[in-house]
Amino acid sequence: HCSTVTLLTFQTNILTELKNWKLNLVQHHKLQMRQEKEKHDAQVKQLQNEMENLKELLHTYEISISRKDEVITNLTQALEKQKERVEVMKKFALWRIQHVKAKQEEYAIRMADKHFQTTLMKKVWAAWRSVSEERWKEKVTRVCQLRAEDICVQLTNDFEAKIAELTASLEQTKAEVLRLHSERDQYEDTMKKAFMRGVCALNLEAMTMFQSK
Repeated sequence: HCSTVTLLTFQTNILTELKNWKLNLVQHHKLQMRQEKEKHDAQVKQLQNEMENLKELLHTYEISISRKDEVITNLTQALEKQKERVEVMKKFALWRIQHVKAKQEEYAIRMADKHFQTTLMKKVWAAWRSVSEERWKEKVTRVCQLRAEDICVQLTNDFEAKIAELTASLEQTKAEVLRLHSERDQYEDTMKKAFMRGVCALNLEAMTMFQSK
């Protein structure tokens, strides 16, 4: 009977130990699960924060790239407009030069015709004078010679004045063309410098934002 009681007590103690061990194991497992869940939640929250930060950084990148594209587009359009303007002014300058040359040629032809007519008149006058009387011959010769000399002097003066005027106009046109070329070079250099300053400013702004992040 004592052996039976002892055996029952031993079995009871074993069952109690097993029950306690099971409860401890379950509690330890629950504790581990809770710790893992808290760790998992912290990691998820950290990843969410990193995703939000990356989204903000991506948005900043998009704005910066959009500004750069806008600046590049504006500079490109300005350069194209300036290039078209320079081409138009260049064509206009060439047209003025050709127009001046055409006027010079026309004036030279007209003066040559006048000189031919004058020479022809002199020849006709000389032929008529040769058959005239001696008295009238001398008088008319003297008068015609003076008149012809005056006409030749006047024509020569007019011709030289016109040539001087056309030459001055041509030089002025050439100076204008050189000035336009200089303005175009200066404008292109200014636009390049402005473009580089804009790009540097955007890069500095982006670098500042990266550093602040």
